[in-house]
Amino acid sequence: MGRAFEFRKARKMKRWSAMAKTFTRIGKDIVMAVKEGGSSIETNSKLRAVIQNAKAVNMPKDNIERAIKRASDKSTGNFKEILFEGYGPYGIAILVEAATDNNNRTVANVRSYFNKYGGNLGTAGSVEFMFDRVCNFKIKTDIDLEELELNFIDFGVDEVIEDEDGILLFSSFENYGGIQKELENQKIEIISSEFERIPKQNKELDDKKKEEVNILIEKIEDDDDVQNVFHNLI
Repeated sequence: MGRAFEFRKARKMKRWSAMAKTFTRIGKDIVMAVKEGGSSIETNSKLRAVIQNAKAVNMPKDNIERAIKRASDKSTGNFKEILFEGYGPYGIAILVEAATDNNNRTVANVRSYFNKYGGNLGTAGSVEFMFDRVCNFKIKTDIDLEELELNFIDFGVDEVIEDEDGILLFSSFENYGGIQKELENQKIEIISSEFERIPKQNKELDDKKKEEVNILIEKIEDDDDVQNVFHNLI
């Protein structure tokens, strides 16, 4: 079948793996949202946001419904959110967001990745201050960008950018709830939303050193308990 077939097969497997990881992450978000605010989409704004994100990545409806049903079962445990802070090789700052039902397992796993691949796990507050926590919304609307920015500047929106399949609104983390509520009040369709941690200063390395850091980052991202990994490597 040749190298071309093997390349396509490897690429497809990687895509499937990434999709499965995304569905797992969103499934945990659904469980946490339901445990926190109930299974009603009408009254639980956090659950509405997670389901919007699920639809944006084409998560099957059956998967979404199963996750809600599972979360509504009192016998289903909740996931605890943990933030890990550390440094990779060459002083690259790394933040790891995890959601776990077994704290000891997750801590041991993340620590082992840092130790094995040339990094070190830090204490609380050792890295987080180097990042700004922000949120963004991808929306669909006919309102022009300038008018949209004027409408939402009082709700904390810092920037409005036109994207391929929608418009992106950017703001600080603490403004998320107010912006979500106002978008819904104005009946503007929210395609998806997310939180990010943006480094205040980036660090550049040569290709060989960058590869060493990327090995650590990829190993952390592959862990089932890890939701997101942020770093200051460019």
